[in-house]
Amino acid sequence: MPAIRLNYKRVPADEKKYGKGFSLNSLSSKEFRSFNHGVLGLGDVSAQGQYVQSLAVFLDLQGFTDFCNQVDSHLVIPEFMRRYLEWLFGEVSDRFKEGEEDDTVRIWGSLPFFAKFLGDGVFFLWDTEYSGGSSGICNIVAKLYELTREYNAEFVPSIQKHVSKPPTILRCGISRGQIISIGQGKDYVGSCINVASRLQKLSQLTFAVSRRGFDLSQNPTHFITKLLTLKKAQIRGIGEDELIWVLSSEFDSLPEGEKTLFEEP
Repeated sequence: MPAIRLNYKRVPADEKKYGKGFSLNSLSSKEFRSFNHGVLGLGDVSAQGQYVQSLAVFLDLQGFTDFCNQVDSHLVIPEFMRRYLEWLFGEVSDRFKEGEEDDTVRIWGSLPFFAKFLGDGVFFLWDTEYSGGSSGICNIVAKLYELTREYNAEFVPSIQKHVSKPPTILRCGISRGQIISIGQGKDYVGSCINVASRLQKLSQLTFAVSRRGFDLSQNPTHFITKLLTLKKAQIRGIGEDELIWVLSSEFDSLPEGEKTLFEEP
């Protein structure tokens, strides 16, 4: 959504109401009426929504708020965001590229069909119709896991040459489900989006996947299967007994107090 820039002008206020010398901002009648739901950039919000079977992914920069609070952050944030977003979209596209010949690029499954910047992270949606079944969905999860590890191993050492105290952890929450378009596909809503958002904030874990619709037993030889373990936990606003795949190594490293938030399924 673009910024809402209105042309304010100071005008004298009613002296009988506010006293002498008081002034107010003003807008032309046309500009005043331009502030409506159209500024959201959703198009025709009355248009019938289209359902999509999707994989929702939230990628969140842990510590981004503290990073933004450093001295003269206006000199640092733009460069960090440019380099980070170039790296992120480049990594996502490269990881799903199988090969290239002449003017054709072959893709493992598909790229996200929707992306949205959220202030401290990026939200992606994949259409699972193009993923190639359960193995393809498993492949997306695996590539996202690799992406989060590569952020710390590759991007952080690189960006530290340009900015001070960058976020060092890229958190990821993933959930599968049905979503519906809003305003001719300008945005989407659905419970799986809410679940993915909650999962990337779960405890001290940096990678979590909803079990719903994600059956690892169908892909027993995939490397990601060996890294994940199934737990049950309460997800705020979602449910008390949600099944979640988490990284075994991360769960084992949690403080004992944090482990009590989870149960064995």
